[in-house]
Amino acid sequence: MTDLPPADFRERITSSFQRQAAMRLIGAQLTRTEHGTVEIELPFDEKLTQQHGFLHAGVISAALDTACTYAAYTIIDPAASLLTIEFKVNLMSPGRGEWFLFRGEVTKPGSNIIVADGRAYSVGDGPAKLIASMTGTMMVMRGREDVAG
Repeated sequence: MTDLPPADFRERITSSFQRQAAMRLIGAQLTRTEHGTVEIELPFDEKLTQQHGFLHAGVISAALDTACTYAAYTIIDPAASLLTIEFKVNLMSPGRGEWFLFRGEVTKPGSNIIVADGRAYSVGDGPAKLIASMTGTMMVMRGREDVAG
């Protein structure tokens, strides 16, 4: 990416993430915020599993969507906001581990539409394991008082 990031993007993203009740509910934490990249970590919690004891696909999808959208937030004008308009998740391995890392990275910046890719990793004994990938499309919204970052 060649565009310079808005100067206050870390503060804006941290503030916005703190207002995300869904991420608070599942125990997710914002751990890295860079130009075009955001990481979220989530400790394993049995309450977030499906019937086989694996991290639920809905939780994986929600965390990946959040990481990708905040990655896109790092490159937009501070007065703009974003809404996800589409995403596709590939679940590649069962979600089991001590904790999980969700990384979102901007793939294609744009003035109206931004595409980001996400990767979810399980971490435990041994190296991190890729468990899911996502491609998401976000719409940049401007001039909407009812929707703010």
